[in-house]
Amino acid sequence: MPSDTVVTFEASARRDVRWWLMALVGAVFLFASQAVRPQDNCSADGECAPWLVPVAGVMGAVVLAGGAGQLLANPRRGSRIDLAAGTLEWWQGRSRGWPGDHGAIALADIARIRIQRRDEDSDAVSLYDRNGERQPFFDSEVIPWRYENWARNLILIAPWIELELAV
Repeated sequence: MPSDTVVTFEASARRDVRWWLMALVGAVFLFASQAVRPQDNCSADGECAPWLVPVAGVMGAVVLAGGAGQLLANPRRGSRIDLAAGTLEWWQGRSRGWPGDHGAIALADIARIRIQRRDEDSDAVSLYDRNGERQPFFDSEVIPWRYENWARNLILIAPWIELELAV
């Protein structure tokens, strides 16, 4: 039974559309390279580039392997706020046989959360302790989307934490 004092966020590769799209695009390139004969890869004005077909096949195989590898390994990323213990933990790249990169900090030791606005899809999130040190492996991947809402909810729990929104 889940506890009311623990807030957890976790995502995995199999629930991330990026890896599915990567595998799909790789499969399309690989299939296309098998379906097109290099000798037939000519334009209407007679220019031919038969070397493009095997290059597309190799690129497709590499991209397919990258996407499928992530889907098979299914690495997880996420964070956990334990209100009773007063801690924040986070992890990336965790799989069945590997603990991944991870970190933890007491809520009382958190001084600042910085959200750097880049564009709609790639805001950078950093967590700093009271000594001004950026916490390793803590970034936008380990917290739920709508980073500012997550940070503001954490500040409701720990009001001494400063939220810095940088443009």
